[in-house]
Amino acid sequence: MPMATRSVSRASSSVGASPTKGTSTTTTTTTRSSSVATSWTHKPTTITVAWLAIAIPLVTWDFIYCLGRPYTMPGGSLHWPLYVPYKLYGEIDHVYGWKAYNAGNGFTAAQSLLNIIETLMYSWYLYATVIKPARDSRTAARALLVGFSAAVMTLSKTVLYGEFARRRRRRSGSCIASWILTSR
Repeated sequence: MPMATRSVSRASSSVGASPTKGTSTTTTTTTRSSSVATSWTHKPTTITVAWLAIAIPLVTWDFIYCLGRPYTMPGGSLHWPLYVPYKLYGEIDHVYGWKAYNAGNGFTAAQSLLNIIETLMYSWYLYATVIKPARDSRTAARALLVGFSAAVMTLSKTVLYGEFARRRRRRSGSCIASWILTSR
């Protein structure tokens, strides 16, 4: 998960003397000048950047396949060479195959529309934190919020898809590896 850093610089000077013990009266004058400059920045971890560098192109590939159906499916004009791996995946996970397409199942298209939003959010997050890092606290905070929101979307869609898949009573042996490898 992304990591936040906070840097605080303080400059203060103090002049004065403490009263001494005894019977004489000592006047103490203390002058304190303090200015606090606070700057908050956010920098994602290396593993977060690496994960997003892999996930963004894969999710883009996936939503183009899903929204491009039937042209991206076997027999379609855009299937070869870019979407050949989806032939096997569509046979294992019927939501990606002809069965769901012919049944008019809208789950795949709805999921893909959310994938577009999620990908745009992750792309802006990387832009604001890595490509052109935010120099002010407000933009850094906004980037963190957008990145976190996109991560929540990813988690909710993964849970939703897992529940959807469980209810369809898929065979677990041959498709677990395919589903886990392609789920974010």
